[in-house]
Amino acid sequence: MTAFSSFRAALSLLAGAGLLFSASCTAPRAIVSTGKVTPRGEFRVGGNMAFNVSTETIGKTGSALLDAAKSAANKDTIRYNQSIENIQVAALAYVLDPVRPTSDIYVRYGVIDRLDVGYKYGFGSHVFDAMYQFLGPTGTVENPGTRQAGATYGSIGLQFATQRAKLPSVPFLSNVTDFLNFRASRQDILIPLVFSKSLGVEEEIGAISYGVVYAHSFFKYGFQPQNLYNGAGSSLLPSLPTARKNFSSFGAFFNAKLGYKYAYFIPALSVYYQNYGEYQLLNNRTAKLSGLTFIPSLGLQFRIPGGRK
Repeated sequence: MTAFSSFRAALSLLAGAGLLFSASCTAPRAIVSTGKVTPRGEFRVGGNMAFNVSTETIGKTGSALLDAAKSAANKDTIRYNQSIENIQVAALAYVLDPVRPTSDIYVRYGVIDRLDVGYKYGFGSHVFDAMYQFLGPTGTVENPGTRQAGATYGSIGLQFATQRAKLPSVPFLSNVTDFLNFRASRQDILIPLVFSKSLGVEEEIGAISYGVVYAHSFFKYGFQPQNLYNGAGSSLLPSLPTARKNFSSFGAFFNAKLGYKYAYFIPALSVYYQNYGEYQLLNNRTAKLSGLTFIPSLGLQFRIPGGRK
């Protein structure tokens, strides 16, 4: 079997595994890059499986609230109360930062020395990015820029992600959609600063990487209920067709790239803090959200050497 055939088979396996988590609707935020960008003329392809754990979402959802959403979805007439308000807040928290498995597959290409570009598909989100390497040699495993193991690399990137407006088909969000007609979409910009220490010459057996990341998200949402009345039951509440918010996130990460020459496993941990801000709800109510997000992940990456001499 040729190297290219092996690569195609591996990519098919990655895509198949990713379909197991295709309900994910959050942009990939696990950082699995090293400080060394893809060398000119080379490809890197891979995939990641992660679990997104948001402290705010865990705090805003619970079995009692899920039961209340199911009950409300089955009623012809609903009166506004504290449970309806809590359901809105929980839905917002879930869409802003869900607690669920996520996955992605990606491809990267070295355009010129010190610059690569990439595309990542997150099963509901599309991600485009570029990385610039400002520190360390630019050689390859076959043609090293240095003969010394343990070189230090540094790079900075810019990533843009856009996500579908359709919510994932899970019982809680389906119930909220049924009686509140809740819709949402978002775009994210991510700027990672990555440093790494090569294991072997030119990351032949991997690298240890760490760094910080800044993210900014643009969020659009709306509630358009058809049968929701005020607390007294005397009049229908006006809808909230479109509201817009944006917020910043600050994070740090660590990952280890472990393998040999052509294939690597990449365990990683990314941690973010975000103040989501204040959100408009129905009945002229508002809610403030903030919290931490923990994203452990495990990735598999393949390196496709170029014809560079």
